[in-house]
Amino acid sequence: MSNSPESPSRSDFIREVVAADRAAGKHAGRVVTRFPPEPNGYLHIGHAKSICLNFGIAAENPGGVCHLRMDDTNPTTEDPEYVQAIQDDVRWLGFDWQDKLFFASDYFERLYGFAVLLIKKQLAYVDSLSAEEMRRHRGTLTEPGTPSPYRSRSVEENLDLFQRMRSGEFPDGAHVLRAKIDMASPNINLRDPVLYRIRHVAHYRTGASWCIYPSYDFAHPLSDAIEGITHSICTLEFEDHRPLYDWVVEQCETSQRPQQIE
Repeated sequence: MSNSPESPSRSDFIREVVAADRAAGKHAGRVVTRFPPEPNGYLHIGHAKSICLNFGIAAENPGGVCHLRMDDTNPTTEDPEYVQAIQDDVRWLGFDWQDKLFFASDYFERLYGFAVLLIKKQLAYVDSLSAEEMRRHRGTLTEPGTPSPYRSRSVEENLDLFQRMRSGEFPDGAHVLRAKIDMASPNINLRDPVLYRIRHVAHYRTGASWCIYPSYDFAHPLSDAIEGITHSICTLEFEDHRPLYDWVVEQCETSQRPQQIE
């Protein structure tokens, strides 16, 4: 298999977006993609497609780079065995991330700081509803959600509770941190999604340093921004998540603004 820029040219809507961005000078003409698997199992054929697409697009563009990132924000399912297996599989497919191996868990402190920023901007709050109560308040595809009675907590109270969540004062499920967006949005993903949960579980890399962990929808766009990803290529299942992806990046005021493409 040849993965070099000299391989026969290909064309699809994703490559057309990347080409148009380069022509317009967007991202200073840079192309930085990423393959971000969660190390909670072995890769399958769908992952292989994503690997070839992300590494392939990077290779086709001068100076292009593809990062390999372990999306390891769930301490209950991840294992070093899968981290190594993923690297072996990417190499087997003929790709090389060089020195661009990253771990979302390395960003835990920065992600926490972004969450604090959202609280200070009155765009996040600590919710004390149970999981079942939260589900009922969320509404349905045809019915709007109902705001949590804890949505109006003050900035000071939210900061205090969030710090105490981090320090391990509360048991699992006692509180979550939620974004404050729009409980009436037709897009359920924007109905005050959970940003942080309490989980008293040791992480395979950070040990017992943390007992609160960020959600995928919070950690993923910010990891992209931290790494300077220009084109965050996702499957169609994430199309409805794009407004939340953009909201997180914008409201956290990141210096880099990655673009999600499904």
